[in-house]
Amino acid sequence: MTRTKRSHLKNTLKESFRMAVDALKANKLRSILTLLGIAIGVFSVIGVMTAIRTMESSITSGLNVFGTNTFLIQKYPMIQIGHRDAKYRNRKNITYAQFEDLKEKTTLPKLVAVIDAIGGKSIRYKDEKTKGVYLYGGSQGSLRALNAFIGDGRDLTQQDIDNYRKVVILGMDAVDQLFPFEDPLGKAISIEGINFNVVGVLERMGELFGQSQDNYVIIPMTIYLQRYADPRSSLAITVEAQSAELYDKTMDEAIGVLRAIRKVEPGAENDFEVSSNAELIETFSSFTAGVKLFALAVSVIALVVAGIGIMNIMLVSVTERIKEIGIRKAIGATRRDILTQFLAEAVFLSEFGGIVGVLLGLAGGNLVAVLLHVPTKIPVDWAIIGLVVCSVIGIGFGIYPAYKAAKLDPIESLHYE
Repeated sequence: MTRTKRSHLKNTLKESFRMAVDALKANKLRSILTLLGIAIGVFSVIGVMTAIRTMESSITSGLNVFGTNTFLIQKYPMIQIGHRDAKYRNRKNITYAQFEDLKEKTTLPKLVAVIDAIGGKSIRYKDEKTKGVYLYGGSQGSLRALNAFIGDGRDLTQQDIDNYRKVVILGMDAVDQLFPFEDPLGKAISIEGINFNVVGVLERMGELFGQSQDNYVIIPMTIYLQRYADPRSSLAITVEAQSAELYDKTMDEAIGVLRAIRKVEPGAENDFEVSSNAELIETFSSFTAGVKLFALAVSVIALVVAGIGIMNIMLVSVTERIKEIGIRKAIGATRRDILTQFLAEAVFLSEFGGIVGVLLGLAGGNLVAVLLHVPTKIPVDWAIIGLVVCSVIGIGFGIYPAYKAAKLDPIESLHYE
């Protein structure tokens, strides 16, 4: 392309931009209503994608609820939408005796631990009292199921479990409420009238999706089952492989042994669920994929409607500016110049709405992130896709009005009233 042609195209685009702005100013209400359709369509997809992207960025840490090379065995699926299926309710509970058998009969795991929880417990220390706290029953190594670590003191030991010792490990929420100015180690707290000696304090984990991850205490599973557990509760078993290379073999062995313990018939499906970090991420990703498709469908409909609005406003613009087109052709403008002018104007109008939609979508999506206390994200790829789609909409629905304007006869245009 020669310098003259490039300069001519640049001037044409510059003039088209100016005319687009003038068209917006001259027909404010009509233009705003047209651009609103584009903005809503882009906002819906950018807003949803931004919100999902911020949540997906927290999946690795947020849904990384188990330790490395660790999986969980329990009666129900880890993530279940809606009511619990009868298939799961009718399964036999996982008992403490089954946990002990599994621990004894497996050879590959580095750790086999058990855990269960009850919510809404009140814990006292002198005149201080906690609000609703989760009470966990656990064994040696049960912290792996919570991906938690001892910050001070010690973990539960096998002696604590075997001897029904009344010892407790505190999460930081309980520490903050009961011991704001004291060292909790060695102190005696009361859980529903039973005294427990504090032997450990967990590291603070903070919030996830607006919920505290520190609002619990842990006591030995034997005491938990004896004093607090619902007889109908089913326990969860945590299994840790010795290495990533042995992870699959360890899982296969644990499943096989537990099937034998629970007398599952050969060929029948497991009557328990095995959950891992990878499974949770995959489940969440499949859910967000559906949300993305729904948002995309809504956005396509909104953008098509907005495109029709752009075509309408451009057709009206052509009718209103017939004499202007005739004058431009009379002084030397070619069909290509007129086509470029009106097509560029349609694209500019579409892009104005697209930019507004992208900005609103980013703001709305990140507002969700702020409310859920997760890091904000800017999905640059989706923002670019949104603007490209707006250009396509502008070209697709602006081509006919632009072609109609380019075909006008200059003599008839000059006599048009």
